Amino acid sequence: MENKKIILSGIQPTGIATLGSYLGALKNWAALSDEYDCYYTVVDMHAITARQVPADLRRTQYEQVAILIACGIDPGKNTLFIQSHVPAHAQLAWVLNCYTMFGELSRMTQFKDKSAKNDENINAGLFTYPTLQAADILLYQADLVPVGADQKQHVELTRNIAVRFNGIYGDVFKLPEPYIPEVGGKIMDLQTPTRKMSKSEIADGGCILMLDKPEDILRSFKRAVTDSETCIRFDPDNKPGISNLIQIYSVCTGKEYTDIENEFSGKGYGDFKPVVGEAVIELLRPIREETRKILADKAYLENVFKEGAEKASYTANKTLRKVYKKIGFIDSFLPAKAQR
Repeated sequence: MENKKIILSGIQPTGIATLGSYLGALKNWAALSDEYDCYYTVVDMHAITARQVPADLRRTQYEQVAILIACGIDPGKNTLFIQSHVPAHAQLAWVLNCYTMFGELSRMTQFKDKSAKNDENINAGLFTYPTLQAADILLYQADLVPVGADQKQHVELTRNIAVRFNGIYGDVFKLPEPYIPEVGGKIMDLQTPTRKMSKSEIADGGCILMLDKPEDILRSFKRAVTDSETCIRFDPDNKPGISNLIQIYSVCTGKEYTDIENEFSGKGYGDFKPVVGEAVIELLRPIREETRKILADKAYLENVFKEGAEKASYTANKTLRKVYKKIGFIDSFLPAKAQR
């Protein structure tokens, strides 16, 4: 029987996941486990490139794993783990740092963006975290990496590092490809529809969180920025606000853009906005309720962490051991599981 292709993706535990994260990523993750061998990680090591409140970071890791399970990501079918629980991520990241060029990292768009927003904490980790991200991917010999359109640059860097390493030492790493869903790949902010929905911009009211109350979700959609027209038409260049709402409604309901335009022909934005809000409420309701149930069972979650880390470590350490041998390290100090 042919082996399944491997998928690796991570999500940061810096606050509750957004509607954009769900529609653009998490909603698709659950559907992939039948076709692919999936590794999903909560990337707490990436999170500390910005200062975190320790108690909040611990809490949100539990919440993030609970949300993933509530979204249908079965720990029995997928390898679900916390990044720092698998030391090989940090170990391979250091090796890859020595095969990543300074110029490559300095060109990374997210480093420029995050540095501009937080000029008092432009730390080395923020600069080199794309190399840690490359380690995340390459440890599991991933074939595909589910990413938003704006994250393709990171997969390209990972490929460049892998090609460079393979060119020196032979066939060590598989070259990953980005996996970008055709619909829902980039959900925009409700108040600034030219900007991707992000939990870092929650203060402006344009971000919907997966555990938000129904009344708060509906209020946010009623206040969503559109344009001075009244025609409900998908036109991202000229009508980014209403196009974003159409995309959200399409992903929530499965309806095509043209069908939505026909459904609301002759109606105004005041009619459309609350309908989109209600569709989002109903989509998120079972996830929110299931997440609360899972969070009430801390022992269950901690068992998921433990088993996921054990499964991930077995695969990761096989890759790390191969890397260590190639570069000339003595590998006998690796955990015994890696030497099976």
